Amino acid sequence: MLAAHPPADTGPADFLKARFDAGLAWVHYPEGLGGLGAPRSLQVVVDAELAAAGAPDNDPRRLGIGLGMAAPTILKYGTEEQKQRFLRPLWVGEEVWCQLFSEPGAGSDLAALGTRAVRESGGGWVVNGQKVWTSSAHVARWAILIARTDPDLPKHAGITYFVCDMTDPGVEVRPLRQITGEAEFNEVFLTDVRIPDSHRLGDVGDGWRVAQTTLMNERVSIGGMRLPREGGMIGPVSKTWRERPELRTHDLHQRLLKLWVEAEAARLTGERLRQQLVAGQPGYEGSGMKLAFARLNQEISGLEVELRGEEGLLYDDWTMRRPELVDFTGRDAGYRYLRSKGNSIEGGTSEVLLNIVAERVLGLPSEPRTDKDVAWKDLAR
Repeated sequence: MLAAHPPADTGPADFLKARFDAGLAWVHYPEGLGGLGAPRSLQVVVDAELAAAGAPDNDPRRLGIGLGMAAPTILKYGTEEQKQRFLRPLWVGEEVWCQLFSEPGAGSDLAALGTRAVRESGGGWVVNGQKVWTSSAHVARWAILIARTDPDLPKHAGITYFVCDMTDPGVEVRPLRQITGEAEFNEVFLTDVRIPDSHRLGDVGDGWRVAQTTLMNERVSIGGMRLPREGGMIGPVSKTWRERPELRTHDLHQRLLKLWVEAEAARLTGERLRQQLVAGQPGYEGSGMKLAFARLNQEISGLEVELRGEEGLLYDDWTMRRPELVDFTGRDAGYRYLRSKGNSIEGGTSEVLLNIVAERVLGLPSEPRTDKDVAWKDLAR
């Protein structure tokens, strides 16, 4: 492929399309869908060879929801037509995806969601409701969406999973300005949005099971991303420590050493998790990794602010902006400190993830759930 499409002489978009068609996008996917049906472990070999040749990247930060959450769900539950339609432009970066899951009244308790999808006489669906904390909604073409299709069933049972066209009439995206001053998140209002039944993933009423594939992959993609040593949040604070000896104190040194070791342990655990993925689908270990990611980011960014003293309180620009991605390492310490507060909310709150680890990893008794078998329409809201 490199001989037929030399990176130096091929446009980035054309090269990425050729890479997908050659089965080198994600080698463990089936042939014709960007893969070769090869062992997942060979992906790092492909990536290294292409990087050494100067090949362009498809910007996984900008495409994170599509690559990390939508694609594995479409691969597992999509029809052949859906796979052929969505996977190539998703991987190449022609179409950005967002995730319409959380709602104002259904965040931690996602299964309580109230967005309704009602089947039309022609077989399609009409969707009404509101979603919130939607990253990239302002630039997305497609969204993965879960909606309630049967309010007479218990909350987990009456949900169906759809693909929603964000350019359709009735889809309204409004910015949510955050503590950083930016509006990276959005709220999305759906008013009589029509979705064809051909854009349904999985069976009617089976949306909660389909969503579990998305959520498990989401936690792995957030908490288990591949990093070099001193990658992520620990990198900037370690750099400041080495370059600014006048800022050092014994107490800060001890705290930095502890967090450095924890960050390295988390990084290596992430490598182990990715090796486990080679053998099958992601497990609940991703919830533990995402927990560690959130806690470490918040503690490390807090240490960095203290280390820098008055400089740590500075923040470069409060202008209202709508960024396409989060850039922790390319910004100043004040941004990192403020933005990391969201890490324990996005991708599953830390409280919910603690329950998942306790019940599904450690095997501890479940919390009492009195609403488990109650019809959704009878739940108190």
